[in-house]
Amino acid sequence: FIFENLNSPYKEYNYTVENNDTIEKILKKHNVNTEDINNIASAVIKKKLSNIFVKTKVRIVVKKDLRSNKVVSLFYPINEVTTVEIKRNKNEFIVNENILKLEKKSVVISNTIKKNLYSSAVEAGIEPNIIVEFANMYGFEVDFQRDIRSGDRFEVHYERYVDEDNIIRNTGRIIYASMFVNNKELSLYNFKFNNKEGYYDVDGKSVIKTLMKTPINGARLSSSFGFRKHPILGFNKLHQGTDFAAKRGTPIMASGSGVVVMAQKYKGYGNYVKIKHNSTYATAYAHMSKYGRNIKKGAKVTQSQIVGYVGSTGMSTGPHLHYEVIKNGKRVNSQRLKLPTGKVVNNEARNKFEVERIKIDVRLAALRNNK
Repeated sequence: FIFENLNSPYKEYNYTVENNDTIEKILKKHNVNTEDINNIASAVIKKKLSNIFVKTKVRIVVKKDLRSNKVVSLFYPINEVTTVEIKRNKNEFIVNENILKLEKKSVVISNTIKKNLYSSAVEAGIEPNIIVEFANMYGFEVDFQRDIRSGDRFEVHYERYVDEDNIIRNTGRIIYASMFVNNKELSLYNFKFNNKEGYYDVDGKSVIKTLMKTPINGARLSSSFGFRKHPILGFNKLHQGTDFAAKRGTPIMASGSGVVVMAQKYKGYGNYVKIKHNSTYATAYAHMSKYGRNIKKGAKVTQSQIVGYVGSTGMSTGPHLHYEVIKNGKRVNSQRLKLPTGKVVNNEARNKFEVERIKIDVRLAALRNNK
């Protein structure tokens, strides 16, 4: 009876972070006194540990007071491997950053494509961020909407970081990748020389070309380059670009690095971006719902950077990307364009690449045998 009626002044709360939450807002929700809120906020900002993320768990231990609560301790994660621990020491708060000890493991995973690369990779247990990186690596060689066939294969060798319970907490770099598509195999190796890192084929040729094959993922080719009946005007007209139908809001990537020379509403194109890549090539992106962050005239962009999102602005019958490649001032068929091949490593770099490639092949063989 005594224990059941013993009111402890201490209370523990487990709170799930919501949109637009901050540490200050969370503490106010738990009736923490203003002085504690200000002191904790100041301490975590000073140590640059104030970031919290939606759906993560915050644990708060408070001591109840007549009007408000005093914080005894506070715990919250700031990423997959780091937790912030705040404890009261009299009238001050001690902030500690606890980092999990992780073990690096190399894995090799392969699968046969049934419907598409993404679903087959998820089925094989590959993390989404690795799938995206894998797709970006092959964006210069493979059109994932049109080149992939059921029965094509892929393999990826990358790093995982696991905790003491063997739970995957993070992933590292892709070391090697391979795709069998269009009746040929394309293998790519991670190689770093003079602090520059990239992916190269077996001949030491960089996978990076002037322009990506397609600037959008998850789209279908809805209208090719050439004469067609205009969907709005109703008469035959030369379609000087390629249309990709996709869901509204689908990200559109810069197919190459360069400078934005136009970012505005333009004729029937609606929201329109034009990028000059070099003295030969420019690309244009039309009908977008909105522009990417910091996309404006004069801005420098890098390959794969988001320039906008699929929409239906201007003369358009539905959400899609109208994409143009301009070569020496003339619009050309992007789907038939033969782009310059990537740079080839040579001299000292070539010798080092060959050594690294052989080491990777040896590790791959061992990992395959241990599966």
